[in-house]
Amino acid sequence: MTVSEGMDFAGYRLERRLGMGGMGTVYLAQHPRLPRKDALKVLSDRHSGDAVFRERFLREATIAARLNHPNLVAVRDRGQHGGRLWIAMQYVDGVDLAQLIRRGPSALPLERTVRIVAEAAKGLDLLHRKGVLHRDVKPANILVAEQDGRPDRVLITDFGIARPADAPTDSTGAGLSATLAYAAPEQINGGAIDHRSDVYALGCVLYELLTGSVPFPRDTPAAVMYAHLNEAPPALDKPGLPPGFDQVIATALAKNPGDRYPTCGALAAAASAAAQGTVRLAAVRAPVRRRPLVYGALAAAVLIALTAAVLGISRTGSTEHAPTAIALGPQTAVDPVSWGAYTYVAQAFPELLPASQFGTGYQEMWGCRPSDAQLRDLPVDVFVPTGRIMCFGNREPVQTIELVCNADRTPIAPPPTYDRAEGDEQWTRPSSHGNLHWGTYLDLYKAPQLTGYLRLYFDDPDRSFCYIVVTGARDGTELRAAWWTEAPL
Repeated sequence: MTVSEGMDFAGYRLERRLGMGGMGTVYLAQHPRLPRKDALKVLSDRHSGDAVFRERFLREATIAARLNHPNLVAVRDRGQHGGRLWIAMQYVDGVDLAQLIRRGPSALPLERTVRIVAEAAKGLDLLHRKGVLHRDVKPANILVAEQDGRPDRVLITDFGIARPADAPTDSTGAGLSATLAYAAPEQINGGAIDHRSDVYALGCVLYELLTGSVPFPRDTPAAVMYAHLNEAPPALDKPGLPPGFDQVIATALAKNPGDRYPTCGALAAAASAAAQGTVRLAAVRAPVRRRPLVYGALAAAVLIALTAAVLGISRTGSTEHAPTAIALGPQTAVDPVSWGAYTYVAQAFPELLPASQFGTGYQEMWGCRPSDAQLRDLPVDVFVPTGRIMCFGNREPVQTIELVCNADRTPIAPPPTYDRAEGDEQWTRPSSHGNLHWGTYLDLYKAPQLTGYLRLYFDDPDRSFCYIVVTGARDGTELRAAWWTEAPL
């Protein structure tokens, strides 16, 4: 079956081609029923005709669809159409890291490089904690959504060869299941593979971000394979780069997996420390577990928050690295270690906000952080009389969600009215009751454009000390229909 722009495929309307890869072509596609765009990957004929690959692809797409994290592209659907396999993913309006590298060194200053690696590491570590290996970490599989005046949003994509960590090494069929420039030695020689293969690949990505070149540029595939297997990691000969990065790269690209960083987050923490002029290997290199998952009672233990160096958030206390507790979608348990002085806000909305500050909430809400009235970031462990939490939405249709609560639980005064009101109503649900106001305002943040808003107030004492402001869509009526109807309040 021939697939091209402008055609209908599996109910989707293929609007334009976003890119091509070894496994297939990705299109920007209009969802058949919902008012949103998806990235639809149509696999090549040679994959669709392989019965073993087809079975594995459908199985592993199901695994990927269960993963929910702000640094992972969401997998939304998969199937077959006209004999061709396809997978629908969250569309990210941005560029991949390979495109940023091609822009030259000015596009990737050291601070931005370290943060991109840290964000990618969060997504990869979540995969590993869920028992999934990516197996093809490279710049083209790291998406960057650039946001004016705000940090980049970084997402890991393309789980086409990701699979459970305990799957047989050869389950991808013949050939190497990775891009050669970033392949760990054990992937090349057919050895046992675990999450540290992804650590190695992320180390190669870091090297390329810092230098503009892959670690082992050679003329032939055989020479590249030989270098990965036998040659020492190259030194970073770049003026102005802190010397500690040589040690970071040497550890990340160690031939023996046991000599590498134990997690991608540990690698990111070491890179951040190197950027600040110090390398704390003792703090980031814990004894290596031989399995990437924690079973039994250990899985129920509360995980310590990521270091401030990795997260880029002002925190007090130790700089040692440990995995963070990640919430996979709306949950009712609230992690007071993560939320700090703002725990009372999270407890008031346990099904809306993520259980951990660094998790995802209702409709892929992410990036939640305390802020002041001017939206400047505040430390999570410093008390303020009125707590304000700002979160980003997935733009389908929500852009931002702001929760404002009085710490002393006194009723809170409503905020000023926006530009154009469209509706106002009293609402009652089994959990609460109050007032909903919606309308449209002129958003001047990026460029003048009309944007919808909802303002939500509560009459019951359990929540009357809070209000919520949601923005997104083209007007308040559209936003109300897409968000308010099923909002878990």
